Order: sequence, then structure tokens, then C-alpha cells
Amino acid sequence: MFIFLLRRSSSRRLFSTTSIPPTTPSFSNLYTKYSFTPPPSLDKNPNKQIQHADNNNSNNKKKKKPPYRPPSSLDRSGDKPIKSDLPFDFRFSYTESNPAVRPIGLREPKYSPFGPERVDREWTGVCAPAVDPMAGKEETEKLEEKRKKIRERIQGEELTNAERIALVERCGKHKTKRQINLGRDGLTHNMLNDIHNNWKHAEAVRIKCMGVPTVDMKNVCSQLEDKAFGKIIHRHGGSLVLYRGRNYNPKKRPIIPLMLWKPQEPIYPKLIKTTIEGLSIEETKEMRKKGLAAPALTKLAKNGYYGGLVPMIRDAFLVEEMVRIDCKGLEKKDYSKIGCKLRDLVPCILVTFEKEQIVIWRGKDYNPKEGGCFLMSREFFDIDSGYKSQIESESSDDK
Repeated sequence: MFIFLLRRSSSRRLFSTTSIPPTTPSFSNLYTKYSFTPPPSLDKNPNKQIQHADNNNSNNKKKKKPPYRPPSSLDRSGDKPIKSDLPFDFRFSYTESNPAVRPIGLREPKYSPFGPERVDREWTGVCAPAVDPMAGKEETEKLEEKRKKIRERIQGEELTNAERIALVERCGKHKTKRQINLGRDGLTHNMLNDIHNNWKHAEAVRIKCMGVPTVDMKNVCSQLEDKAFGKIIHRHGGSLVLYRGRNYNPKKRPIIPLMLWKPQEPIYPKLIKTTIEGLSIEETKEMRKKGLAAPALTKLAKNGYYGGLVPMIRDAFLVEEMVRIDCKGLEKKDYSKIGCKLRDLVPCILVTFEKEQIVIWRGKDYNPKEGGCFLMSREFFDIDSGYKSQIESESSDDK
């Protein structure tokens, strides 16, 4: 018993904390053999090395691009107004507005859609004229001559048949996806900038026309050539190929200020009046009932191609007195614009727009209009007969 107590006391002494030094046990020589003192630093400011390493890491990182900021009319820090030498009036739409027709009034104040003090032209509520509107016809004639000279200078010599064929094939759907869509607003002002941006990378660009403007394709083609100074070298339905010209230089492209918002349309006289001219109120009511009950000549699809509508109505007026066109699914603005164009192109008298229908009357003394208010479904522009037959065979195979 006494021996056991001695062993227990000796074990307590060995593992007690009082006898062990605070650092390492006495029998361990590891600390004395492998301990070392760090050498003094060579640089007086040792923190510089850490800062230099941090700077290298920061330089290696890519600098973040500033976030995109869209153009705003409020950013006018010392900017001078843009001066454009284009010899025509700036309008929101060049195909859907007629400068000969004056509006009754405006729906909003004369706020310029280009932004305040961004363009050196005044906004009249309808357009930004290049010349003072009170100047007269002489100034407008000078602008037309200037446009013709600019277009002739840019176009240069005419394309040969081989060059035209190559450009048309290069702009095909199977070759490129580069395309500009022309919709219900027609040829807008900002679309001119898109055309010139495409002409930077290609000699010709494909334009697809849909909706209301296709009723008068001749107007669309003439406005494209007049405002963009290009030339249409191929057309199939609503698909056009617009060539930029031999002497076109993208570095010397015209300055086109962009519209920042769409201006509201002005107020024009009513298309459909309470009574038709030469008829009484009862006769107009009967005519509207009769027109709505008549069979529909055709049904217009939304965002479709309406190039054959004018000749179709002219042929129908040779047999029938009234024609109804089904416009279900179209917006009221769209079929009212179509009716306005039919009134001038056919010509005819608008009866009603009720129940999403266009009812037109040929009138008492109807004389069919002869002339090119519309174009053929396909134009080849002096292409060889062999290539023409090849295209016709391809189109028949597609059908």
C-alpha cells in the first residue's frame, strides 16, 4: 500500500504544471537546434514591397467598362447643335406623310423630337424644314436639283448585269442575315442611319417591307432612292435590295441626327363624314348597310404584303359598285391609313370603317385610272433572260 502511494505521488510530480517550464520540456532540444532569428530587412520601409505587389495585381486586372448610357436630351454639356447638310425636310416618316396635305391642328406643343437645341432646324410640329417654308417654290426646286446631283455623283457608272446578279445573290437569305425591316411607320428618319450603318460593311442591303406602306410600293421605292441616295437593283414583292453606289465613301457619309422619341401625329380632317357628297342621310345609311352585307373581296393579314390590293379593287369596280375588305385583326390606325391610300390611288369614296371593315364606293361617274400607281410583283432591272428564267423556276419550286 505504501509503495502504491509513492508511485502515485511521483507520477503527479512528473505531470504537474509547476515543474514544467512555460516554453518546452527540459529534455527537448528541438527548439534550441532549429530556432533562428529572422535577418534584418534590406529595405527601410518593408511595407513598400507589399504595396508594390498589390499595385501589380491591380494593374493585371482588366479595367471595367463604364455602363452604357443611352442618349439623353438632358446631357447638353457644351454641345453645339448638330448641323446637317441633307437637302430635304426632316420628318418622322417619309412614306406615311404627305407634305401637300396640311393638318388642322397639333396634339402636343412643338417639342422637337431631336431634343432641345440639338439640331440647327426648327420643328414646326410636322417636320424640320431645310429651308424657310415661306421662301417659295424656287427654294424647293433648288433642293430637288441638289438631291439629284448628289445621287448622280454617288452612284457613278451603272452596274453591269453580272455585277447586279452578284450583288443580288450576295444579299439573299441563304447568304446573309443582314436585313432592315420596314413596318407600319414606313421609311422613318432613324432608318436612314440604319441603312448607312449597313453600307459600311456591304455594298447592298436587303430591306423587307410589311404592312401599310406596301399598298403603294412605288412611293416606298422612290422615297428610299431619294432620301438615302441609293438605287434599288432588285425587288420581289416586299423584299428590296438597295445598292449604295460606286463612289460611296462610308467615311464621308451624311450627318443624320437621330430622333429621341416618336412625335405624336397631327390632327387631319375626318376621312369618313356623316353624309357622302351628293347623297342624303338616308341614302348613306342604306349604302353602309348594303356595303357591310356585301361579300368580302379579300381579307388582309396582319403585317402582310398589300401590293396587289389596288389593281384588285380596280378590276372589281368594273363589275361591282361597292367593295368590302375584311380587316379583322388589324388595328384601327392601320386600316384607316389603308383606306386613305385607296381613296387616292384607286380612286374611290370611303363609306365606312365599322366592324373592322373597309367599305368603298366607286362613285356615280367612275372612270378607271390608268397609270403606274403600283409596281409588278417582281422586277429584274435589265437582268439577262437566262437568269430571269432561273429565278422564275426557283420561285415556282418554292410555291
